[in-house]
Amino acid sequence: MRLIPPFRFPGAPSPDTTPPGPARDTRKRVLWLSCIAHALHDGYTDMIYALLPVWQSDFGLSYGALAVLRGIYAGTMAGLQLPAGRLAQWLGSRATLALGTFFAALGYALAGLSGGLVGLCIALALSGSGSSTQHPLASGAVSRSYGKNARGPLGIYNFAGDLGKSALPAAISLMVTVMPWRHALWIVSIIGFVVAAVLAVAFPAISRHTLPETDVARAPGTAPSASKPASQRAAPQSDRVGFTVLLTIGILDTGVRMGLLTFLPFLMKEKGASGALIGTALALVFIGGAAGKFACGWLGARMGVIGTVLATESGTAAAILAVLVCPLPLAIVLLPFLGMMLNGTSSVLYGTVPELTSSDRTERAFAVFYTGTIGAGAIAPVIYGVLGDRIGVHGATIATAATALAILPLALRLRGALADTAP
Repeated sequence: MRLIPPFRFPGAPSPDTTPPGPARDTRKRVLWLSCIAHALHDGYTDMIYALLPVWQSDFGLSYGALAVLRGIYAGTMAGLQLPAGRLAQWLGSRATLALGTFFAALGYALAGLSGGLVGLCIALALSGSGSSTQHPLASGAVSRSYGKNARGPLGIYNFAGDLGKSALPAAISLMVTVMPWRHALWIVSIIGFVVAAVLAVAFPAISRHTLPETDVARAPGTAPSASKPASQRAAPQSDRVGFTVLLTIGILDTGVRMGLLTFLPFLMKEKGASGALIGTALALVFIGGAAGKFACGWLGARMGVIGTVLATESGTAAAILAVLVCPLPLAIVLLPFLGMMLNGTSSVLYGTVPELTSSDRTERAFAVFYTGTIGAGAIAPVIYGVLGDRIGVHGATIATAATALAILPLALRLRGALADTAP
């Protein structure tokens, strides 16, 4: 009798055939603790959007100045991605990730204690510095743990980040309606201190003794094994070109997402939304983004990376313009779809990074990729914020839609690089 294989969601990791034991347990622990760290840090990053209208009222800031606040956090987070990787070589990934989480939480605790705008800026810079450790170290750990089967686990890891983006902005929006925003920041900082302690105690120290030899990246400075094929010892030129195109798409895509999210609270406020409804609107976008991870896994299985990017960027531009012109009730309904399109591209870009780099450069490639994309997240809101001061929120929002459309020709250029690396 022919057996029907069990159904598996697109993008889900393939069944783990590793025999029970330390290697399998370590993989699971790396994945789930990385997911917890990702959810917390991404939530810390995006709950700033829910606080921008509050800070505007308290400090009387322009759109450009508000974008600078967001840029301080994202800029320090982006600029310290590569140094975080070097620090991890000295302290180990577990200690570096735990310390980074501690400082991210400490920054928000100090923001709650700040008596003015300067203190708030310093606190955001400290929190962003702590968050710089999470993306390269956690994603690199997941990629090394699962080896060639890492695309599915990386999808789960990215999905966890969207859960954090959904939960913390909604929570902070609700809390600021019933308590001072400073007290709300102290509460979320306590969560971060708890997660830092858990990571310090439980995050595995990945080594050749805990994972199969074939799944562990070669340590920096050691000679490549003679048994490894050339494609694993060094990334060919076509891969480097493809990685550059991939990074450029990621930078523009992040710029669209961060630029739009900077203006979305004010678009909703202009349409008549209350403070609580603005938080709900952001949560709907982030929930849609989480759902987009699964939707784009389905699309990616049928349309490929390029087809998915073309579909999501076109959908992003259309959804931005639709939300811009629709009345508040219809705009609220459209927000989950907008979130799906906004995050759809990133879901396939992150999983493509290991395909365009050699196995011994995966962690550095993630650090470079996150430096570029998070750096774009720091700079783009400032650019769009200044543009918003000059031509208005509506004009700057239309500019984000135009940027999404500019990604389409780059996606077609990436097609050739992915074809060159196909087995």
